[in-house]
Amino acid sequence: MQILLITNDDGIHSSGLMALKQAVEGLGRIIVIAPDRDNSAVSHSLTMDRPLKVTEIHHDTYMVNGTPTDCVALGIKKILNSKPALLLSGINAGANLGDDISYSGTVSAAIEGTMYSIPSMAISATGDPPYDFHGAGKAARMIAEKILENGLPDNTLVNMNVPPRHKQNRIKITRQGRRLWKDSIHETRDPRGWTHYWIGGGTPIHDSNRDTDVHAVREDFISITPLQLDLTNHTGVDFLKKHWDLKSVLD
Repeated sequence: MQILLITNDDGIHSSGLMALKQAVEGLGRIIVIAPDRDNSAVSHSLTMDRPLKVTEIHHDTYMVNGTPTDCVALGIKKILNSKPALLLSGINAGANLGDDISYSGTVSAAIEGTMYSIPSMAISATGDPPYDFHGAGKAARMIAEKILENGLPDNTLVNMNVPPRHKQNRIKITRQGRRLWKDSIHETRDPRGWTHYWIGGGTPIHDSNRDTDVHAVREDFISITPLQLDLTNHTGVDFLKKHWDLKSVLD
């Protein structure tokens, strides 16, 4: 029986994680390996300053006192006896769109799976609480079946964002857009008068392009964005070779 590995960055007790597990039941043996607490915005970090503990809390359900990337690495190298047919990360409570992808622990877990040549997908429920995890789970199962049937290109993962008012037939294949945040750092003072800062929140600043993940979700489409491991800007390579006279510098 094929194995489906599920993880997330919101923690082992997340409602989104349980909804994803229920949504893909019947597609194979489901093994859950997730952090013991919320790891939102940890990106692709590995824990290297302390040992990690793995606890089996239920059959085929493991909790790790580390990051989403730790969970995937430990799962593949130490917990599982065979390679998963599919890695699913989510369902995240909130969108992972545009520039936010760089910070996302949800997406980074899927990146880690892709690095081990495992077809991988990150799933996020967009909008505001309470999130529609059930609807996102149904959409995730549909795309999981597509991946299991057709595979993915080499070194490619899928980033999926599901808006709360979507319809199953409203899906767009998109590219990563831009989404910066205004007033995302908040200054406050403690009772002793010391200044402290909260990072998070603010008002999103969207780009105006219509072929992006950001625009699709704003129009209530499910966004499917293929991401690649190669971060090289190939246009930039051509530009630097043409305009930078490195030979004279090196001489």
